[in-house]
Amino acid sequence: MRSLLAFISCASILAASGAYAETRVFIIANQADGHGSDQCLAKGETCGASVARTYCQSREFAQASSYRRVDPDEITGSVPKTGANCSHGRCDEYVAITCQR
Repeated sequence: MRSLLAFISCASILAASGAYAETRVFIIANQADGHGSDQCLAKGETCGASVARTYCQSREFAQASSYRRVDPDEITGSVPKTGANCSHGRCDEYVAITCQR
């Protein structure tokens, strides 16, 4: 009886630990690529799903669970307000992609 209880307890602990997948949010500059995928990511539209998934997989994650536009004010740390991140008249646009293992 004790061994059965111990087995069930261990199985429950292992199952619970597997339920917590590793998640990481990547903040990237949203640069216009001429294909519109930048706007798909920024607007969270379904057309951005393959771009987000590919981004996650290139960093050894299994999938992208979400993606959206991020205001520079939401990002902690130093983000330049003008300059280097300007492309095609769009400055300071960032995308958050949430990846999971």
